[in-house]
Order: sequence, then C-alpha cells, then structure tokens
Amino acid sequence: MKTEVLKSIKDSEEEYKKLISNAQEDKKRTIANAEAEAENLIEKAQKDAAEYKNKRIADAQSDAKSKSAQIVKDGSSMAEAKRQKAAANLDKAVNLLVEQFKVKLNV
Repeated sequence: MKTEVLKSIKDSEEEYKKLISNAQEDKKRTIANAEAEAENLIEKAQKDAAEYKNKRIADAQSDAKSKSAQIVKDGSSMAEAKRQKAAANLDKAVNLLVEQFKVKLNV
C-alpha cells in the first residue's frame, strides 16, 4: 500500500510538471502572438499615418495651386482694368499737355 501511495504521488507530480510545462509553453506562445500582433498593428498604424500624410500634402498642394491660379487670374484682371483706364486717361493727358503747350506758346 505504501508503494501505491508513493507511486500515486509520483504520478501526480509528473502530471503537474506536464501541466506546468504546458502552461509555460502556452504563456510563451501567447506572448509571442501578442508581440506579433502588436508589431502588425504598429506597421498598419504607420502605413495609415503615411497615407494620411500623403493625402493631406496632396490636398494642400492642390488647394495651393487653385488659390495661386485664382490670384494670378485676379491680378491679370486688375492689370487689364488698369491698362484700360490708363489708355483712356492717356488721351486726356495728351490733350491736357497740348493745351498747356498752346497756352505757353500764346503767352
């Protein structure tokens, strides 16, 4: 009977050692899986951030080009308006100079 009890205790110890070993292997596997998943999440986040950054840069460049084109268009319109006004005033200025010249000659 003593032998059977000792054998039972030894078998129980063996079983617990296996359980502990299995639990440690599961722990290592779980940690490895968690680390791999974390790395994947980090890579995905970095990729998403880079895509977002590139999209924002492209949007900003497009917006800047659009605003630049509008500024150039507005500037051209203003320059043309000033040219037309200057051309209209040119005739008046020439007439005024001619009149003043005539007045000086008659003095």
